[in-house]
Amino acid sequence: MNIFRLTGDLSHLLAIIVLLVKIWKTRSCAGISGKSQLLFALVYTTRYLDLLSTYISAYNTFMKLVFISASYATVYLIYMKFKATYDHNHDTFRVEFLILPAFVLSILINHDFAVLEILWTFSIYLESVAILPQLFLVSKTGEAESITSHYLFALGSYRALYLLNWIYRYYAEDHYDLIAIVAGVVQTVLYCDFFYLYVTKVLKGKKLQLPA
Repeated sequence: MNIFRLTGDLSHLLAIIVLLVKIWKTRSCAGISGKSQLLFALVYTTRYLDLLSTYISAYNTFMKLVFISASYATVYLIYMKFKATYDHNHDTFRVEFLILPAFVLSILINHDFAVLEILWTFSIYLESVAILPQLFLVSKTGEAESITSHYLFALGSYRALYLLNWIYRYYAEDHYDLIAIVAGVVQTVLYCDFFYLYVTKVLKGKKLQLPA
């Protein structure tokens, strides 16, 4: 494992911890898109089905279980425990417009026409756009709390670091996955405006606002 993948995993883990702590400490999921969290739960479920058939390492198994468990814990907090604080009036992104194209693409463009491979590919495509409901929610409300901004920054950093991981693997190991690279580029591009606003506003103590 190279440093880019390790720091990417840690950034991903940090994003999840920040989100869960934010919800639990404030006893509120205001400003958090339940639809994005449902999409991430679907992403990790379909990606990590190989837990049932393949063992890679203790680290790999642990991280997969953490991501799956944390995603469902987040969904539980939003839709059940703190559902009274969920902003469903603004969380209105049509997720079917993300799920269906990702599924069709996974059938048309994959490495192998097998069930697990198609589901893995579907998870890669879906993850690249799963943050859109969250960005849409922030855009509709006009601003995001600092802690939500930290979550989004850590999550975006995870994908950017994974791109560096693939670049490193291409040169150091002569190995790359074009599907993961393209999806990673798409996902990172979606965060570009947010990254700029985060650096110019949030890090200076100002509240993040996205243009409507």
